[in-house]
Amino acid sequence: MSILGVVLLLISSSKVINVYPTDIAPQIDGMIEDLWLQADSAYDFIQYEPYENTDPQQPTAVYVLQDDDNLYIAFRCYADTHAPIACFTKDEDNVRVSIDPFGSKNTGYYFLVFASNLIWDGWVLDDGREWDDSWEGIWYRAIGVHDDLLEVEIKIPFKSIRYKKGLDEWGIQFMRYTAKTRETDYWTGVNHAEGELVSQWGTLKGINPKSTGHYFELYPEGYVRVDEHWYYDDTDSINIKPSASLNLKWDVTPQTTVNATAYPDFAQIESDPFTLNLSRYPTYLNERRPFFIEGTDIFHMSGFGGWGFFEDLELFYSRRIGRSLNGEAIPIIGGLKVTHNSQDWNLGLLGAYTGQHEEHDSVIEPDRGFGVFRLKRSIIQGSDIGLLFSGTMAEKDNYNYAIGIDGAMRKGANQLLVQGAMSDRNEMRDFAFTSGFHVLMNKWRVFGSAAAVGDSFDVNDVGFVPWAGAQQYMLFTGPVLSFPHGFLRQCSAHLGGHLTKEPGAVDYSYAGSVEIIPEYRNRWGNDISFNFGKAYEADTSYTSRSFNLSTWGNLFGQIINFGCWYGYTYNYARGYPAYQGSNWFTLSYSILPSWSTGVFINHWIEWDTTNTIISMMSRVRPNFFFRFTANMSLSLFSEFVTLTPESDFNETELYSIRPGLLYTWNFRPKSWIYIALNDYRAQDATGDLQHQYMIGAVKVKYLLYF
Repeated sequence: MSILGVVLLLISSSKVINVYPTDIAPQIDGMIEDLWLQADSAYDFIQYEPYENTDPQQPTAVYVLQDDDNLYIAFRCYADTHAPIACFTKDEDNVRVSIDPFGSKNTGYYFLVFASNLIWDGWVLDDGREWDDSWEGIWYRAIGVHDDLLEVEIKIPFKSIRYKKGLDEWGIQFMRYTAKTRETDYWTGVNHAEGELVSQWGTLKGINPKSTGHYFELYPEGYVRVDEHWYYDDTDSINIKPSASLNLKWDVTPQTTVNATAYPDFAQIESDPFTLNLSRYPTYLNERRPFFIEGTDIFHMSGFGGWGFFEDLELFYSRRIGRSLNGEAIPIIGGLKVTHNSQDWNLGLLGAYTGQHEEHDSVIEPDRGFGVFRLKRSIIQGSDIGLLFSGTMAEKDNYNYAIGIDGAMRKGANQLLVQGAMSDRNEMRDFAFTSGFHVLMNKWRVFGSAAAVGDSFDVNDVGFVPWAGAQQYMLFTGPVLSFPHGFLRQCSAHLGGHLTKEPGAVDYSYAGSVEIIPEYRNRWGNDISFNFGKAYEADTSYTSRSFNLSTWGNLFGQIINFGCWYGYTYNYARGYPAYQGSNWFTLSYSILPSWSTGVFINHWIEWDTTNTIISMMSRVRPNFFFRFTANMSLSLFSEFVTLTPESDFNETELYSIRPGLLYTWNFRPKSWIYIALNDYRAQDATGDLQHQYMIGAVKVKYLLYF
């Protein structure tokens, strides 16, 4: 970083805005009235891109007020040279406020408002290294779009967030994005090498929430689901399933929350996409169920926010609860979760109970209980230590649990993580350890990791650590260069290698790697990497090599992403080392402000040991998306999976097809109507395309709160 960048960063990190009380609540109508002029304001923004640490092209002013129950924020974004862009289906102007109401310098909330009135909200975790949009809060906004001005008003009830009681200074950050010039401005300076860190946000001074009472949310849910299944003997069955569930959330204090659910509807409205997995490890599936999503800021060990050189010890993997067996979800009877956030301590308790699952009058999954306990303590600014316990039991001699400790030392972009765990599955015990670090010193980056998982380490019933018996060591280094002028905004390069011992192998595999990541001023970028080394796995040794190219960007206001990966590695589906390849392409295109279409394409290629193509599979997922209002949408989608023997496209077969639709209406805060349809057909054992099932569901979720 340049000397000017350091100076700007030091100055910006000490920024303070005072929040003054008001007896008259401002009207949230998208017009900033004179009442706001009594507030303190943030106005000296700093450009992040396309030109880092420079003055913005257009000024921005942000005003902050409070009363006993609410925090109010108003953005006035001047646009003298071009009108703000508001469009549901393409790149548009937006603003964001982020707050750290715990004084943690590590965790916070964010509230993002688009010029079209769409919103996003969520958690900021691990000092800004991870952003989680799973949290859904109750807050209000209004937009005023003019030819030369964008005005945004936001109202955040104190009852809808957690905060440290008695703390009169919160961390705060403001952001403005201008779609026409693709410019991003922050109130406190952010540099590309480090990214936006919670520990470097400014200070909101004089905050004084006075909300009283207990904030209580009740979610009665009703749904009707129609399942029609077809069988190979040409018979079918139709099952109409009306049902109801009850969910509640109780903020016992501003820092402590209780969540409970009874007979929840955890049916997946949209199925997990098809993927071709040729590795020895299972595919990781993201969580989509609200009860498990909320509180993820507590029930996870600290990480690097998606950097591929570090694998977490994920001792709690919520998809194990109510998992799918042969296409049927194991029923969840109920769940209870207690979470507590404070400036120094985070605490989480989770319990769930699932019913048995039968097939052909035989119990293949018994009743099972799950329990998770998490405790985390802040020790130094941005650093913490923690303890995590997770376990499940079906019977006295059928159990699985793990206990782990973790620590994270952070200072700016520099970070050191350590995780260790012990597992016990039916009296079979073993240990696992992983550690990683990242250091940024004057335009030079060094990072690496070390991991060792015992042969008998097993959390498969409650967590996701499938690489039992593996050892891995990585070390990379290289420059991180920023360019104040020209088409190239930043370029980083990493040179290093890794040493890996696969489960069951006697010898270590080793490889060298080179990665180059240029990022351009027009918000395009590339990730190019090469790997070459010697591999030992599955009683086989071979020379491994791979090439990866990823490209992303903004094309006429549309998001585009495409790339490829080709490598010579072990094909566990075939049982030998050979070439493999995958290609992908993603594009979303705005036809009208309320109508867009998109396509997601994946194409996999397999070779045999003679370097002859033996199979190709493709997944094409077209979709049409209609946004009627900011709170109502309709998505029509389909997934086509094709199989091509060798490279003969004339013999391409349709392997499966899954069309569907999803209608959603957020008719009041946290209250939704869903209408969903999925129709799945796939090849049977003889290669014929057969109807597997059709599922239709109507679901109503209604929030009662007081």
